[in-house]
Amino acid sequence: MKTLDANIEKQPRKLLPENFTVTTWDALQPYFEELQQRPLESVTALEQWLKDISELEAVISEDACWRQIRMTCDTTDKSLEEAFAYFCMEIQPKLQPYADALNKRLLASEWVKDLDQELYATYLRNVRKQVKLFREENVPILAELSVQSQQYGTIAGKMTITVNGQEYTLQQAARFLEGSDRALREEVFAKTANRRLEDKDKLDELYTTLVQKRDQVAKNAGFANYRDYKFEDLGRFDYTKEDCFQFHAAIREHIMPLVKRLQEKQRKKLGLDVLKPWDSDAEPAGVKPLEPFKTGEELVNKAIECFDELGPFFGNCLRVMQKMGRLDLESRKGKAPGGYNCPLAETGVPFIFMNAAGQMKDLTTMVHEGGHAVHSFLSHDLSLSAFKDYPMEIAEVASMSMELFTMDYWNIFFSDEEELRRAKLQQLERAIVIFPWIATIDKFQHWVYENPQHTVEERTANWNRIQDEFSTGVVDWSGWESYRSIGWQRQLHLFEVPFYYIEYGIAQLGAIAMWKQYKENKQQALDNYVNALSLGSTRTLPELYKAAGIRFDFSPAYVKELAEFVQKEIDKIS
Repeated sequence: MKTLDANIEKQPRKLLPENFTVTTWDALQPYFEELQQRPLESVTALEQWLKDISELEAVISEDACWRQIRMTCDTTDKSLEEAFAYFCMEIQPKLQPYADALNKRLLASEWVKDLDQELYATYLRNVRKQVKLFREENVPILAELSVQSQQYGTIAGKMTITVNGQEYTLQQAARFLEGSDRALREEVFAKTANRRLEDKDKLDELYTTLVQKRDQVAKNAGFANYRDYKFEDLGRFDYTKEDCFQFHAAIREHIMPLVKRLQEKQRKKLGLDVLKPWDSDAEPAGVKPLEPFKTGEELVNKAIECFDELGPFFGNCLRVMQKMGRLDLESRKGKAPGGYNCPLAETGVPFIFMNAAGQMKDLTTMVHEGGHAVHSFLSHDLSLSAFKDYPMEIAEVASMSMELFTMDYWNIFFSDEEELRRAKLQQLERAIVIFPWIATIDKFQHWVYENPQHTVEERTANWNRIQDEFSTGVVDWSGWESYRSIGWQRQLHLFEVPFYYIEYGIAQLGAIAMWKQYKENKQQALDNYVNALSLGSTRTLPELYKAAGIRFDFSPAYVKELAEFVQKEIDKIS
């Protein structure tokens, strides 16, 4: 297995001065001009030109990422928001025409045919796609969208409730929903719902604005709707919208019966006649919610130990990040919601952001984002930044597989055998119950962008229709219909990264297949995992999955096969 130098350093710059930092467009423009005018008289010259473009892209990308990271870590600091907005409005729009010109110059070069076609094939395919999609009139709209989509985090970051006289973020308050005190669960659920309903209109208005601007981007580029545009923009070369519809049908047919079974099991476990939404994650009387850690420091230290057991390389990835201050884990007021791993293209050491509150789901998030981080490290040695820009369908295999691989070492978090059993059971059940939500969010997005001029009332009606399609009817929402009707507002992907969600479903199948492989031959599975992730985006999705020893397949038959495998594993430890 690979090794990792704990004193990792970024590659020396060749185009830009070592002390260069991104400040203004005027400081950057000469480098783009030089690249545009440089003679390209051999394939060697072309390859060096591509490496210099890559260096420039990496420096700019890392600067933009830090602006976004700092802003999400503290949404109350206006200067951080302004720094991010400045990049989006004053730098990004000016560099995009240059990037398009460089792409066109590459494709027109007489030497492009002499590049290593196996290495460059997916990159060149992506460049052709970028040239096809680029429109000068979309540059200012995309800049506005970059800024406006981040308003979601600012709005959600301010949401808090008071429980027992103490203020909590909604992420922190969610811990109470796992306890055995049903009256307290209902109280917390009600306060959370009412707090979200306070900002319903604000988020509706924001989403309407985003949808209409995205639709304009698509129309400007010659597409019938934003869904069709975004499929191309995301590089979905290996599947179609019809495949997504087939996936939705497979979830209804093969997953929903398993979810209903799990919900009925939860209802009986709690001794209830009716399961309410504040009961879904609860434990019965006398059983404490799982608490795998108390502080962010404890979480990362235990995660490092856990990754070490899986393989020293994995543990060292988190260790380097800890040493370099690339972790912000605990929930707090003013912090944007959610969690992410942000690859940093120049230094190669990513940043993990999350909102931990001591819950079991935080352990899952930590190892999930840790899997993304491993992917960042494994692909960093590739020669071009574009080679490291891997598809999300393989990125989520990296993260979701890590959730399942690490279960063998969760005794580090749970010394009690019964708690360890419960933790594994929750993880496996989550691997099943996540599918209906993925299908719901994905199908909702298809409707939204097929009907971009819809009213808020039409959006709500169709959200409820799609929710009902992927509902078992076991959970009783009576009295809380208005809150259920804005459930989509909890999903930041809808606001910030449109159409990025079906990847979780495709990758969950891949992760289950990886775990099945791991149970049969641990070392072979880990070797395949490292090999596939090291390829970055230099292969197609089917080829990346093949390198991992699994199939790129989300047909109904495959969904059924893998779901039944997980259900058998659940039955073994129930």
